[in-house]
Amino acid sequence: QVQLVESGGGLVQTGDSLRLSCAASGRTFSSYAMGWFRQAPGKEREFVAAISRSGSNTGYVDSVKGRFTISRENAKNTAYLQMNSLKPEDTAIYYCAAGLRSNTGVVLTSRASYGYWGQGTQVTVSS
Repeated sequence: QVQLVESGGGLVQTGDSLRLSCAASGRTFSSYAMGWFRQAPGKEREFVAAISRSGSNTGYVDSVKGRFTISRENAKNTAYLQMNSLKPEDTAIYYCAAGLRSNTGVVLTSRASYGYWGQGTQVTVSS
């Protein structure tokens, strides 16, 4: 089992950057593929980015490609989402998620693939 805690959200202006962190408890962080999702008011929770257990493979939703970068440090039990060139439409609560997988290279893009979720961190981008 793993517990996830996000941090790093805040209020920024269009074009600014933020780095979200997701700290995981336990000693088996490297057993989990990690992902970031977001949910804007009145909308469904959507996939943003994902990274494989090894960190060698990543995936992104088209709307953030070239602006967001997902990464992880298994030695620190932490995943990150670097967000650059932020836009008002990026405003949402951002959640990190963990999915237990034996395959070290798989990238998980669906909500159903993740069994563990953090409480979320608010990101607000003003125009």
